[in-house]
Amino acid sequence: MNIKLTREFVQKLPKTDLHVHLDGSVRINTIIDLAKKFNIQLPTMDPGELRKLIVCDEHTRSLEEYLRGFDIVNLVLQTKEGLYRAAYELAEDAANENVRYMEVRFSPILHTKKGLKMTEITQSVIDGLRQAEREFPIETGVIICGLRNMDPTTSIKLAELAVAFKNRGVVGFDLAGSEFNYPAKEHKEAFELSLKNNLNITIHAGEAYGPDSIHQAVHYCGAHRIGHGTRLVEDGDLLNYVNDHRIPLEICIKSNFHTKAVPNIQSHPIDFYIDYGLRVTINTDNRTISDTTVTDEYMLAINELHLDYPTIKNVILNGFKSAFLPYKERVRLINETLRELEELEKSELKTTIKMKENL
Repeated sequence: MNIKLTREFVQKLPKTDLHVHLDGSVRINTIIDLAKKFNIQLPTMDPGELRKLIVCDEHTRSLEEYLRGFDIVNLVLQTKEGLYRAAYELAEDAANENVRYMEVRFSPILHTKKGLKMTEITQSVIDGLRQAEREFPIETGVIICGLRNMDPTTSIKLAELAVAFKNRGVVGFDLAGSEFNYPAKEHKEAFELSLKNNLNITIHAGEAYGPDSIHQAVHYCGAHRIGHGTRLVEDGDLLNYVNDHRIPLEICIKSNFHTKAVPNIQSHPIDFYIDYGLRVTINTDNRTISDTTVTDEYMLAINELHLDYPTIKNVILNGFKSAFLPYKERVRLINETLRELEELEKSELKTTIKMKENL
């Protein structure tokens, strides 16, 4: 299918974002507005200077360095209003580039510094997303994150929270944070609790640490999806297991470069994963921290890794197939997406034919 993959066309395509962090995706102006409203001291109130402190670029050297901006952002995410607004605006930004389904992840424990209860925090985020769903053509879910660097008992409390909010906005449980020296298996009890309650599991793994991290996520913690999985390519046997069991990979190209999970975009293994048949999805990770959008991520795959339209279409469908939604809802979204893609393809082909006729 001879379709030119322009940015304008890719932006029109219905898409998913299954791996996006709330606190990594707050608008710079919103951070400043909330700081002024609640009298919060930021390192600077100048938008340009604040951007330099929070937003990463090609000079970012590691995951630890990448994570530093979150401390600033989370200063303003300690109130119900701040959390509600961040969630609402994230869904609005996603809907504006035709993201039809998004799963927003965050760790409520990071938002308790001013006395909010974790139940209040979770509800505020869900309420912000629900309001956006009423106003924009997008559906959303929430993923609660445990944190590798915190005591495993904290992960258990967060898993209990996720279970309590299951079917009330929460669709899954995750383990995030620095991988090195913080193995997932230490948090096994939290995942046992989640699995006993039929909760979906995704785990950050294989980003800053090797395939053993992915092995633990799958075999110790029962992960249904893998966040990143960049280093899965280093273990062929495990790669085949993940492929055979159709465990989706939540690929975030730009942030993988920022955290130096890959030395450059061109060396990212996503094209190999796709060629080999793995269920690959494309996501943002952190819209603000990585200065990216879902469209940007697809354009990187197109321009730097030379993915063609049939491949992009398949990756888009993988996103909807991999959503933490009931089967019937996934089928509905996939059918809607297929119809929309067909209409866009026809429109684009007509435009191409007209342009050729006018030459």
